[in-house]
Amino acid sequence: MTAVGVALPAAAQGRPYAPSLSCARLEALLERSGAAVISTGPRTYDRFVRDGRFCQATEVTEAAWVRASDQPDCFIGYTCKEADRDDEW
Repeated sequence: MTAVGVALPAAAQGRPYAPSLSCARLEALLERSGAAVISTGPRTYDRFVRDGRFCQATEVTEAAWVRASDQPDCFIGYTCKEADRDDEW
């Protein structure tokens, strides 16, 4: 007997899928949890945060927008990135 693997969309794996959620719902998710890994497409995802408190000490925030079901450019919050020497602390 041969097992056949089936590729499931990211949403089926328990990760919120931004294009299927409203911008308000995405905002509420981050407001409630502070940080979340959210799928931005069928094979893409990122970790988004409410503010810098959810980043590592060596990281800074960078504004992030995603496509939501009701808005093509929904401000979701921030991503964390390693600080460059030019970034202000």
